[in-house]
Amino acid sequence: MKKLFSIFIMAILLLQAFVEASSSLSDAANSPTKMDQGNAVVALNKKPHLPKINCNQACSKRCKKASKKKRCKRACKACCIRCHCVPPGTYGHKSVCPCYARLRTHGNKLKCP
Repeated sequence: MKKLFSIFIMAILLLQAFVEASSSLSDAANSPTKMDQGNAVVALNKKPHLPKINCNQACSKRCKKASKKKRCKRACKACCIRCHCVPPGTYGHKSVCPCYARLRTHGNKLKCP
């Protein structure tokens, strides 16, 4: 009877260890973890850190020659907040900031000045 009981306890412990090991493997596969790639540590499933820029100042420079400055600054700030960049100069140069160039209004017109 003691031998049967000890075998039963060992089986339960092995089963529990197997379940915990398999759940930790599936959690590791689905959760964002850090992996070491050479000298750099890379975090998976995380957005890249975008640098903070002063949208107010950048949009003032961008819209200083616009005929409708308030409208230009409002649209520019919305684009700047979303994209974290504003193209240089007062017109064009949108290839420098592709996100800024892609944004469109509900009427499918370019949103950013």
